[in-house]
Amino acid sequence: MNVGEVPQEGNATHKGQRRGVYARDVDGRLRLVLSKGWEAEEIVTRQAVEAFEALAAAALERARLGKSSPLEYHMYRARMDPVLLAQASGLWRWRVRRHLKSTVFAGLPPALRQRYADAIGITPARLETLD
Repeated sequence: MNVGEVPQEGNATHKGQRRGVYARDVDGRLRLVLSKGWEAEEIVTRQAVEAFEALAAAALERARLGKSSPLEYHMYRARMDPVLLAQASGLWRWRVRRHLKSTVFAGLPPALRQRYADAIGITPARLETLD
């Protein structure tokens, strides 16, 4: 994409912010250009957000029934999946998946709960509750 072709249609999911995209200038070099976004990007972003909201709602119901931990709900609410949460918390994926079980989560030490809370961006006390 050339500098003059960078879409400036606007994207409601950006909330008025612009983001940088790379485009070729007249000399053929890549250059960072600010963009307001475009319609296709907005559609895909909205679909992804809706998918995470559906996952969070299902996880909330499972957590209320005691079938999964509050960690699963907060993970999806923060638009994360087990792989991303593992990367953000510095834990192995299999450990994160294991901690999504309510019985295993109940026995986690405070330091591990703190790691999850930091990765998700909430307090450890909120990590243990369902809103």
